[in-house]
Amino acid sequence: MVSISACFSESYTEARAKFCRAAAEAGGAIRSWLNPNALGPNGEPLYLDTARFGPADASNMLVLISSTHGVEGHCGSGAQIAWLATGGPTRLPNDTGALVVHAINPYGFAWTRRVNEDNVDLNRNFVDHDKAYPANEGYLALADAILPKDWSDDSKAATQRVFDSYAQKHGAFALQGAISSGQYSHPDGIFFGGAKPTWSNRTIRRIAREELGRARRVGIIDFHTGLGPFGHGELICAVPPTAKSFPRARAWYGDEMTSPESGTSTSAIVVGIMTDAFPQERRSPSNTAPTRCPRCWAQCAPTTGCIIAAPLPRHSRANSRPT
Repeated sequence: MVSISACFSESYTEARAKFCRAAAEAGGAIRSWLNPNALGPNGEPLYLDTARFGPADASNMLVLISSTHGVEGHCGSGAQIAWLATGGPTRLPNDTGALVVHAINPYGFAWTRRVNEDNVDLNRNFVDHDKAYPANEGYLALADAILPKDWSDDSKAATQRVFDSYAQKHGAFALQGAISSGQYSHPDGIFFGGAKPTWSNRTIRRIAREELGRARRVGIIDFHTGLGPFGHGELICAVPPTAKSFPRARAWYGDEMTSPESGTSTSAIVVGIMTDAFPQERRSPSNTAPTRCPRCWAQCAPTTGCIIAAPLPRHSRANSRPT
C-alpha cells in the first residue's frame, strides 16, 4: 500500500531523490538537466529531471509538469510521485506515452520562491522576446504601491488605499490583472516576465522538440497552487475559448473546467505562459526525430553531446536506461 503523504517532501533535494527513485522503479527513461546558473541553499546542484514512459513513437502523450512556480513544486512533485508509485504508467492506453517533468524551476523549488534565479516568473516568460513586450498599463500605474521604498505599517496602509481606489474605479478583476497578468518593465517587481528566455524556457523547449515530435495529440497538466479556496483543485484551461483544443479539453473535464478568458476562473488572464511552448516547438521547422546518446541513452542532440552533466541519485542510476 502506497502512503500518499509519503510522496510529498519537505525540500527540493528530498523531492528529487523520491522522484528519481519512483521513476526508476516504474521503468522510466530518466534524463537530468543541470541548471548552470544557480545552486541550492546548501550549495547543491539543481536539476530539472524528466521520466519518459511508453513507446517512443506513441501518437498520444500525457505531460505532467511540476514547479513552474518554484515553491508550488511541493504539491506538483508529490502528485507526480504518487502517480508513479501507484502504477500510473502501467495504466496508459495503447499507443500512449507519458512524459513527467519534475522541477522545471528547480531554483524556486529549492529556495522556496515563486520565481527563478533571475527573479523571473517562469509562467510569464514564454513571450516572443524579439518583439515588443505586451503592455501592462495597470502595473505601471500601481508599481510604486506594489513595491514601496520601505515596508512598514504606514506603507502597507498606503498601498492598500491605492489598490482599493484602483479596484473601485476599474473593478476587482482589473486590479488582479494589473498586478498578476505579467509585466516587462520592472525587473525588481513581481510577476516579471524577463528580458530574454530563461534557462528553464530554453530547456523545456528542447525537451518538447525531442520528446514530443512524433506525437499527434498531447495533453499537458501543469500543477499549481495558491488560487481559490483551501484544498480545492481548480481545472484551469490554459488556452482561450477560441482555440481548437478548447472543446477537446471541455470534453475531457466537463463543466468543472474553468477559463480566465471566459471569466470563470480565479486566475487573471496572463501572458507568456509556459505551456505555450509545446505547440510552438512541435510546429518548429527544426523539430527532428532525436537520436539515442551512446553514453547515457538519453535523446541528446548530436551537436551538443550528452546532457547528463552529473549522475542521478545512486539508487536510480542503474535504471536510468530504458529496458
